[in-house]
Amino acid sequence: MKIQSANLKLSPKKCSLFKRQVSFLGYVVSEEGIRTDPEKIATVKDWPVPKDKTQVRAFLGLCSYYRRFVKNFADIAKPLHRLTEEKRHFCWDESCNIAFQELKNRLCKTPILGYPDTGKEFIVETDASDIGLGSVLSQRNGDQEIVIAYFSKSLSKPERNYCVTRRELLAVVKSLQHFSKYLLGRKFHLRTDHAALKWLLQFKNPEGQVARWIELLQEYNFVIEYRSGKSHGNADALSRRPCPEDCKHCTRQEGKEVVSVRMLKTDQLSNEWKDTLQHSQQEDSDIKPILEWMKASAPNPKWSDVSAMSSTTKSYWAQWDSLLIQDRVLCRKWENSRGDRCHLQMVVPKAKVPDVLQLYHSGCSGGHLGVKRTLLKIRERFYWVHCRDDVEDWCRKFTSCAAVKGPQIRSRGALKLYNVGSPWERIAIDVAGPFPESESGNKYFMVVMDYFTKRPEVFAIPNQEASTVADTLVHEVFCRFGVPLEIHSDQGRNFESQIFQETCRVMGTHKTRTTSYHPQSDGMVERFNQTLERYHAKVVEKRQRDWDRHIQPFLLSYRSAVHESTSVTPAFANFGRE
Repeated sequence: MKIQSANLKLSPKKCSLFKRQVSFLGYVVSEEGIRTDPEKIATVKDWPVPKDKTQVRAFLGLCSYYRRFVKNFADIAKPLHRLTEEKRHFCWDESCNIAFQELKNRLCKTPILGYPDTGKEFIVETDASDIGLGSVLSQRNGDQEIVIAYFSKSLSKPERNYCVTRRELLAVVKSLQHFSKYLLGRKFHLRTDHAALKWLLQFKNPEGQVARWIELLQEYNFVIEYRSGKSHGNADALSRRPCPEDCKHCTRQEGKEVVSVRMLKTDQLSNEWKDTLQHSQQEDSDIKPILEWMKASAPNPKWSDVSAMSSTTKSYWAQWDSLLIQDRVLCRKWENSRGDRCHLQMVVPKAKVPDVLQLYHSGCSGGHLGVKRTLLKIRERFYWVHCRDDVEDWCRKFTSCAAVKGPQIRSRGALKLYNVGSPWERIAIDVAGPFPESESGNKYFMVVMDYFTKRPEVFAIPNQEASTVADTLVHEVFCRFGVPLEIHSDQGRNFESQIFQETCRVMGTHKTRTTSYHPQSDGMVERFNQTLERYHAKVVEKRQRDWDRHIQPFLLSYRSAVHESTSVTPAFANFGRE
């Protein structure tokens, strides 16, 4: 016997011989395979809803013992694991309850795992998602594949920032390390739905972390088998999406130095508005309890104090450490998406939400901008629960915006990058019109836009003659911002005229132009013209005689909205302040 040859001794009292199944360490071992012990699972089935972090950890400890039976265990348990973090307040929300019930259901219906057969080839299927990694170890038995074990792991914060290819490679590394006792010294199949892994493992000059991972994988003898996402049981939509072009692990690109500048920004609002907001907060049923606790300098209330309150109150309670009272108004500290600026947002009651949306989207200085820009402008000063949803609904239901914008079909073409190093170094100029003659006698507007800051200047002019354009450019732009090194325009006669060319020569600036029949090469100013014309279509009167009066309010809104290409407002890029 093998036991005798190994010089081992067995205690008869502890042996169970000639039985078809045996309970051992919480498992039931039978001729069919290994499954969970029903007595242990009954404890999970009757487990009450946890009331604090200690109870959550106890529940996860029991569930984790059987995680090899649960596919995608880490993804399912992620909300519960997040609750156990040291710096996080305990807030049992709907996502936690769903994860809690799903784990109980999965553990009560666990499959029977087969025994590994060292004489047969193993199959490892891996996959990665935004929040976790997962894999399945199996073997083929006739026409069926028998599952031996499941593996899953939650991603850390740095790992969640990896590109798709890098996460998929991490899933392979972690899975093979976990199943190494089965795989080392044997040839096996590795299945993935990410085709890039097939060539990434043969990368000629890998660097850094990827190089170390590839070196680890060289210990194993495997064949990569690509299977499309539709056929891949563990597949995730993200694993089929290609990496972004700027992924440093898939392309080579020059290094960039990142400088982080952090500052606290406070915006000044009228005392009348603050008084109105303060009064509305005191009358709001969702904010009032939080406000009273804050004014009483009470410690962070317990979950039992807010469990019976509305979901909005619970949401504010979960952000207790970010709330404070400033000038008798409840506010919230918030960092922008880049993490380089901290704002003090005033908490808006439900009754005042329409007023804020009207002001920042549809008002005189709102500009009727889209969801993203409107949301960024609002977040500079205000906050309320479901802010994004309310902004999206408001912009979608605003009929004049939908009527003017219509369906957008954009074509993509080759783009050329202009390297501009400072404000007003290179500008674009264009003239749009004619429009109905205004009460001031204007028929056109002249647009001048800075390539570096994206700051626009718009001037209403009576005609588009070269002399008018040149005179406006010198007195309104050069005299205020200085003479640029380069001016870019289309091939309009006013820009190609001798008067305009001579003006550029005298002022010492170089003139460039777009290619023939291709105004898209001046796309920045052309795109701005579309935005400006749509705005006018929404706000001008029916006779269209006041269109030039609405230019400056629109510019105020545009310059104070974050530009997508620079991630800052044109005003901040130009002056270093909002």
